[in-house]
Amino acid sequence: MAAAAAVCRLLRGVSSISVSNTSRLLSTTSPPPYRSSNTNSPVAFDWSDDDADSSSHPPPSTAKKDELPPPYYDPFSKNPAVAEPSDPTNLQEIFHRMRKEGLTDYAIKMFDGLSKDGLTHEALALFAVIKDKGAMPDVVAHTAVLEAYANAGPAHWRDAVRTYDRMLASGVMPNAYTLAVLVRGLAASDRCAEAGKYLVEMLDRGMRPNVATYLAAFEAYLRMGKVEEGKALLETMEGKGFVPDEEAVRGGTVKRGQVFDGIMNLLFGK
Repeated sequence: MAAAAAVCRLLRGVSSISVSNTSRLLSTTSPPPYRSSNTNSPVAFDWSDDDADSSSHPPPSTAKKDELPPPYYDPFSKNPAVAEPSDPTNLQEIFHRMRKEGLTDYAIKMFDGLSKDGLTHEALALFAVIKDKGAMPDVVAHTAVLEAYANAGPAHWRDAVRTYDRMLASGVMPNAYTLAVLVRGLAASDRCAEAGKYLVEMLDRGMRPNVATYLAAFEAYLRMGKVEEGKALLETMEGKGFVPDEEAVRGGTVKRGQVFDGIMNLLFGK
């Protein structure tokens, strides 16, 4: 608990840096220069979006550090570490808030997600960069934009994939949280083949998808009536060492009805 609170204080301490950097990052229209392959590289992230406010830069925050108390953060809570936008389809407002408020909340969400998946070392490495360099890692910035598109609904799934491709082209490596956000967003948009593709990529990168992530993908296959394709994906994943956790699956999906029966049959032959 003390370590978690210290992380929040650290993030809030660099919030003014995050605001000024994010304003520049989201408004630039220049093509992305070469980036370090380090996932937590703190170098600048170049991005262009369709927000009508992109031509203006909000001024850097002038608030003192002690005017930004750390939020309460419980690493053992099942509740979201940060409140989600009231309207995830309002991308203009979401990107405006990124410019105005910076990426602190997105960094906290990433830290929370990595920690709850047991990737504590990777989570702490993320914040070591913030502490040592005084800047947000590129992976946070790219993932924030990707997550906005992923949560905005089926009309924006291509934007989410395009953001991920641009992230790789910039030399910024994703972490498990990045790919989990992409898989779940694609699954929610019923893009089951694309969700399956990135599940396999997670395994190829040595990442272990959590139950919420692979359940989202396989439930999408069921919704779309593509059971055989789902079984083919499972076979591919098992060939790469993946083993679904039956107890976790039982706890992570509806306990009765066609969805539950379909998932149990697809993943475990029951």
